[in-house]
Amino acid sequence: MLDSVLRAQPRAEVVFHLGDMCVDIADLRYEYPAKMFYIIRGNCDFYADFPDNVTVTLEGKRVFAAHGHLFGVKRGLGELYRQARAERADICLFGHTHVPHESYKDGMYLFNPGSLGAPRDGRPSTCGVIDIGGHGIVTTVVEL
Repeated sequence: MLDSVLRAQPRAEVVFHLGDMCVDIADLRYEYPAKMFYIIRGNCDFYADFPDNVTVTLEGKRVFAAHGHLFGVKRGLGELYRQARAERADICLFGHTHVPHESYKDGMYLFNPGSLGAPRDGRPSTCGVIDIGGHGIVTTVVEL
């Protein structure tokens, strides 16, 4: 399913997979060599050799990405928010809940793109698009 998203977003330069079912990543990296992939291990990626979180700078903005289970995101975003603040993030990406979330707090975007393959509560499959440019940061949840 991620392959269909990448075909639909040909201009995307960076891809974050926020965990769970990262099995086809090697094939996608081969098929899309010009894209930068950041892969995070989720709670269902038992034997995956990916980091639990990553902080990178893209277009001058710091991005902290985590699956979210290690920060208790199903109970609330406070612990995740504090870690992202400690990383001096402008954007905090997370998953685990399978429910899209977009918010802005004290200069930081908190963004969960939802779920491609296992959405919750009858919701459609979704992915996220983040545009970082001269206009600032724009986050968008895209229904598939």
